[in-house]
Amino acid sequence: MQTKKLTYSDYARIPDDGKRYEVLEGGLLVTPAPNIPHQRASKRLLRQLEDYFEPRGLGEVFSAPIDVILSAHDVLQPDLVVAPRERISKRGIEGSPLLIVEIVSPSTERRDRISKARRYAALGVPHYWLVDPDRHTLECWRKESETYSPVSLPHPDWPGLVIDLDALWK
Repeated sequence: MQTKKLTYSDYARIPDDGKRYEVLEGGLLVTPAPNIPHQRASKRLLRQLEDYFEPRGLGEVFSAPIDVILSAHDVLQPDLVVAPRERISKRGIEGSPLLIVEIVSPSTERRDRISKARRYAALGVPHYWLVDPDRHTLECWRKESETYSPVSLPHPDWPGLVIDLDALWK
C-alpha cells in the first residue's frame, strides 16, 4: 500500500514505458492507451479549440501527453488542455489552465466524473469538459464556488465559440 504522497519529482523519475501515468492527490494513476474513437474525438475537438483560442490570443491548445502541474501532489495529463501563455513552461502547464477536457472511456469514466472533477475544481480549474465518444456527448462545466455547474453552448464565457458536434462523431 502506498503511504508516501508522490510529488512532481517522483513523477518525473517514472521510466518511459509507454503507459500513461498521472499523480492525483499524491496517488499514482495508470491509464491504458486510448482507443480509436477516443483519439478521433480528441483530434477533431483539438482542431476546433485551436481555431477559436489561438487566433484570439486566449491560450494555446495541447493534447496528451502533456503534464499539467496543478500542485505539488497533482500532475495530470488531460486529453486536451487550453492554457494561457503565462502558464506554459518547459515542464508543461504550471498552475490552472483555462480549460481541461477529458475524453471518457468505460475504464476512466468514474475517475473523470468524480475524482478528477472534484480535484480540478478544488485546484481552481475554471472550465472542465467531458467528451463521451460512445454516447456522442459533450458536457461543458464551469466552476461555480467550490464545484462545477453545467453550461450550454454557445459558451457564455467565450463569445463566438461554436463546437461542431457532428464533426466530432463523423
